[in-house]
Parts: sequence; C-alpha cells; structure tokens
Amino acid sequence: MATAAQWLEGARPRTLPMAVAPVLIGTAAAYDLGSFKPLNAVLAAVVAVLLQVGVNYANDYSDGIRGTDDNRVGPLRLTGSRAASPEQVKYAAFGCFGAAMAAGLALIILSSSWFLILVGVGCIAAAWGYTGGRNPYGYMGLGDVFVFVFFGLVATLGTTYTQAGQVSVPALIGAVGTGLIAMALLMANNVRDIPTDREAGKRTLAVRLGDEAARISYVMMLALAILLPLFLAADYPWVLLVLLLLPACLMPSWLMLKGKKRRSLIPVLQQTGLINLGFAVLFSLGLVLTRLLA
Repeated sequence: MATAAQWLEGARPRTLPMAVAPVLIGTAAAYDLGSFKPLNAVLAAVVAVLLQVGVNYANDYSDGIRGTDDNRVGPLRLTGSRAASPEQVKYAAFGCFGAAMAAGLALIILSSSWFLILVGVGCIAAAWGYTGGRNPYGYMGLGDVFVFVFFGLVATLGTTYTQAGQVSVPALIGAVGTGLIAMALLMANNVRDIPTDREAGKRTLAVRLGDEAARISYVMMLALAILLPLFLAADYPWVLLVLLLLPACLMPSWLMLKGKKRRSLIPVLQQTGLINLGFAVLFSLGLVLTRLLA
C-alpha cells in the first residue's frame, strides 16, 4: 500500500500550474469583458486540477501496465514502482474524473452553458485516451496537440465563457500562450524519456522529432508564448509585463539544449510549470490593469 506521500508524488504536483494557469487567464479575460464570477472561477479551477491529477494517475496506470515505466528516469510512478497496485491507481484516476465531472456539471448549471456537457465528455475521453485504451494517442505523437487544445484553448476559453458568456481576442491569445507552455512542459518530460519510450514503442512527438529537434522545439514554444502578447500591446500595454519572464526562461532553455544526462532535465519540469504560472499571473495582471487604468 502506497503512503500518502507517495500518492501525492504520484499526482505529480509540479504539473498542477499547467491546470491553474488557463483558469487565471480565462478569469482575467472575463473581467476585461465586464464579468467576473468568483464561484464560477473556483469551480473551473477545481475541474482543471482534478482533470490534471486524473490524467497523471491514468498515465501512471496505463504506462505502468505496459511496462513503459519499468526503467524510467524521473519522479516516482506508483504502478511502475509497485508502490500501489494497478487497480488502485486506476480507481484513483476514475475518482478524480468523477469529481471533475461533478464540479463541471455544477459550473455548467450556474452558467447555463449546456453545450459544455459535450466538451466535458470530450475532456474525460481525451484524459483517458492519452495513454489508455487499445490505441492511445500519446503513443502516436499526438499528446502534445491534445495538451495544447485542452489545457490551452478549452480550459482558458471555457473559463471565460462560463463567466462572460462570450470569448475575446485577449482570451484567445492567452489561451494559445499557456497552451504552448503546457506543450513545452510535456516536451521536456518526453525528451527526458526518449530512450525508454522508444524501447517501449511509445512514439511521442519527442521520439518522432529526435533528441536535438525536440530540444529546440521546447525553446521555440517558450519564445513564441512569451512574444505572442506583443500583438495586444497597442490596446493592452500592461500585458508587456509578460516580457519579465524572459530571464526565467534562460535556465530551463539552456538545460534543454545542453543537458545531456536525462536526469539533468528533471528540474526543467518544475521550472516550466512555474513559467506557465508566471505567464498566467503577468498576462492576467496586464488585462486587469489596462481595464482599471483606462
């Protein structure tokens, strides 16, 4: 039986900023549209965090039973390390998905956004299908695309819509930015695992691109995300606060380009997660300050 500390580590808390960031941006975009609903924002955050933890447990379970994590470099995996049985990890994933569905239904009722029921079903299906099922899309190199769509576009624009009943260009720019950083985080994780993933037949985008190109793509994703808000600078000058993140991007970018030992890439995950959170905070602050000082 895994300890509470092991379950917490298995939930991969370093990835949680990826869930919180789009909710912050979506809420700030709703405020810019003249609508801020705290309860809706909290429910959106609960849904996002539970889905992220559920994905992490589902990934742990599916990779574990396939043997992908048997010789893995990196944080603890409950199934692969035999700290917990596959059934326990699977039930933990399903429990998170069920709780996310309950919170999501409450959010849909509050916002009367009934079409989002279909979006929610799609989110659960995508969460499980990443590494689960007979043909997991994460093993085909499509995981990065789904991370961008669901932890970038869907999470951000969905948060804005459930508060304001519409979306906006700033919401879209913020969604693309946080989605790119989420992709970069996944790329960093997958670059570290290229040797074991290739051996296990897991054809992630990093495996398909190859080590050098995958590392370069990480830097390009971060750069594009940080520079995208420049398109809003004319109407939202305070979003230029995001440029303060450029120095913070230097160390993880250097590690990705120069860190030859797989273990040396582990800190990049936490650093990228913090960059995503920093992007969300500064971008959101830029939207709010522009509206307040207009």
